[in-house]
Amino acid sequence: MKGQPVQVVEAKDDHLFELNEEALSEILMNPNVRDKKVVVLSVAGAFRKGKSFFLDFCLRYLNAYVSIISFNSADWLGDEDSPLDGFPWRGGAERDTTGILLWSEPFTMTIPETGEEVVVLLMDTQGAFDSLSTVKDCATVFALSQLLSSVQVFNIMLNIQEDDLQHLQLFTEYGRLAMEDSNAKPFQDLHFFVRDWQYPYEHDYGNVGGQELIDKRLKIVEGQHSELEQLRRHIRSCFHKIGCYLMPHPGLKVATNPYFDGRLSDITPEFKEHLKKFIPALLSADKLIVKEINGSKITCRELLEYFKAYLKMYQGDEIPEPKSMLIATAEANNLSAVANSKEHYIKEMEEVICGGNRPYVNPEILLSQHVRFKDSAIKMFDTCRKMGGTEFSASYRQKLDKEIAEQYEYLIKHNESKNVLAAAKTPAVLFCTIVAFYFLNGVMNIIHLTPLANLSNLIMLIAIGVLSVWVYTRYTGEMRELGESIDDLASALWENVSFTPFFLIFYHKILRYLSV
Repeated sequence: MKGQPVQVVEAKDDHLFELNEEALSEILMNPNVRDKKVVVLSVAGAFRKGKSFFLDFCLRYLNAYVSIISFNSADWLGDEDSPLDGFPWRGGAERDTTGILLWSEPFTMTIPETGEEVVVLLMDTQGAFDSLSTVKDCATVFALSQLLSSVQVFNIMLNIQEDDLQHLQLFTEYGRLAMEDSNAKPFQDLHFFVRDWQYPYEHDYGNVGGQELIDKRLKIVEGQHSELEQLRRHIRSCFHKIGCYLMPHPGLKVATNPYFDGRLSDITPEFKEHLKKFIPALLSADKLIVKEINGSKITCRELLEYFKAYLKMYQGDEIPEPKSMLIATAEANNLSAVANSKEHYIKEMEEVICGGNRPYVNPEILLSQHVRFKDSAIKMFDTCRKMGGTEFSASYRQKLDKEIAEQYEYLIKHNESKNVLAAAKTPAVLFCTIVAFYFLNGVMNIIHLTPLANLSNLIMLIAIGVLSVWVYTRYTGEMRELGESIDDLASALWENVSFTPFFLIFYHKILRYLSV
């Protein structure tokens, strides 16, 4: 078989994904394919469920189609005793594929209806829900698979269960975050590929039985819970077409033999017959779905740019990190406890400051009440039943402590705004200065100390001028910086008015009297 699997998106140890741009460019920028429209078939789903195994049969089909002059759709599976090769796969319980892989040799096919040559790419993806992957890892890989493919095969085992639909809802929403807002359905074709279907007496193997099953699973019925109804509406709103194929079990040798290498002779005839039906339904020339983004058909050259753009977006901070159901619920639960405890603190403290139109509160009393009600709020948070455990809740306890501190700062400012004397500090200081030096001027004139009398008169005039400027800045809003400088000077005089010169004692007494 010509070609090999190439890892174009690599999973790193820090749970980030990196684009191997050089390898991807070698595939998509080949002169023979770069300006042709592209079809991308991707398989995604849980790990160790046979995604790569299935894709290798897709490779056999495409390889036979492009290499055999007289293609026979009945015998493309090939020799019964040839091992299955292509994308790496193996039996066992541990994951094999990481990141995203593309087949290195694109397949060129002609669409009969239009006569246009298109390029077919096969994409293999890292399996979800293994013990090494976070929810973000799983969501990112699945979202990229949806964003970059024209046909998404959702590989699941045994049955379509509600948790499969919930995961699909999460992953599609995570993928849609990377797209431009549009009223159009964001993704193209979705095929549920149900492996080892056990109930053919209810719905027969194949696409007819599969369509019956998926229609039943996505049906909205009267009296259905709103959460279940919303999930089904969401999935239907995301895809242009949703299909389903029910596959029989491939046989015990496939499932239990550690030396199974993909030989057709070890696979049940029934499984092989359904491979011959399902794969051509996806990849025959008249069934191909060209990749479209925002209604425009995409070339290989353009697909390279979308790879770059989407990887960059999922590496940045623009898209929120998806959470597991437990973490999301625990976060909401702890945030609710923070909000309730903070509300308790605010209610009690506002009663201290605002209750009954209370006037200015002594700062020491305000601080003691703050400590009392903060302790009460923290105790309320600690005793509230919360999910996630003590260690998980510790950060939310710190968040509560920080928000209470910020609220206390606000309450201090609110309380200070009610301090009439503090609000009138600057004009009071300046007025007292004027009065003090007016009397000092008179005294100095009586005892014939003319130089000191003139100095007192000068200071009084300066104080009158400064007061006039301050009034002007307050009532016009101009020269704010100058007004603030006058406030700072007045505050300094207010706090330090008692320094040594004996002739300021009278001034000091007046200020202290007014402040009381």
